[in-house]
Amino acid sequence: MKIALDAMGGDFAPQAAVAGAVLAARELAGQAQIVLIGQPEAVQPLLREHGPEAGSVEFMAASQLIEMGEHPAKAYQQKQDSSIAVGYRMLHAGEIEAFCSAGNTGAMLVGAMFTVKAVAGVLRPAIANFVPKLNGGFGILLDVGANAECKPEMLEQFGELGSLYAQYVLGIDRPKVGLMSLGEEEGKGTATTQAAYQLLKVNPHLRFVGNIEGRDLFNDKADVLVCDGFTGNVMLKMAESVYDIMAEKQAVIDPFFAKFNYEAIGGSPILGINDNAIIGHGVSTPRAIANMLLQGYQMARSGIANQIRDTFKS
Repeated sequence: MKIALDAMGGDFAPQAAVAGAVLAARELAGQAQIVLIGQPEAVQPLLREHGPEAGSVEFMAASQLIEMGEHPAKAYQQKQDSSIAVGYRMLHAGEIEAFCSAGNTGAMLVGAMFTVKAVAGVLRPAIANFVPKLNGGFGILLDVGANAECKPEMLEQFGELGSLYAQYVLGIDRPKVGLMSLGEEEGKGTATTQAAYQLLKVNPHLRFVGNIEGRDLFNDKADVLVCDGFTGNVMLKMAESVYDIMAEKQAVIDPFFAKFNYEAIGGSPILGINDNAIIGHGVSTPRAIANMLLQGYQMARSGIANQIRDTFKS
């Protein structure tokens, strides 16, 4: 199995990417090979600096890079030898089993839609993220940024996508699905969430537990938390700020709040596409990069993309 990384993506690339790839290669030794994609003149000297440890990391050349501030669609189309475009071509060709990048989020989404494409029947793929639970483990929150505005049918599908990931990757038996709203009662929320509620409650594939509120983010009421990308992104960034305040400003070290740190998971999977792709935080450290690659390995090993295709085919 091969898991690929965009070596040019992220605020601290390629140094953090190379160091993270070497870390992941060490931890996945005998299980998967890491492939670094990037500009030879930038990446290969760093690999040599890591000495024998980098010997198991494969390298694939890509002459171009998509900068963080570039227009995603235009840059992806014009830079077909960028590290992101090359990575997606390798993914589509079956040369790698997962592709990870801490680079331009929009370009990662565009690449997913242009190459491996959305699963037939999926209206819009979602970006998922993970929230720590007070009873241990993680829940899954989606969407967190790909779709700022959603139709009720999209929210229903997010429930299905999140439920499949929770079951097959996180190992949660019969995951509970909750719809983020303004109150617990069935009639609460916007016209969109009220309509989504009616779809979710009759979906035979889901264990729907009804509406949830912001206070339910970390308790065990729901394993899968469904919302539009605007709401999800706000909640995600707020959780990150809580960690920053506690760790940096208050010097509070707590095992639960440590899970708020983006490094703990490493990246956000794009769910609803025909393969495995993960978007990392722009400020990813080597540890975050390594964890993103480990998550890519777990997704590939679980066969989650196949599970999603089979579910939406039926």
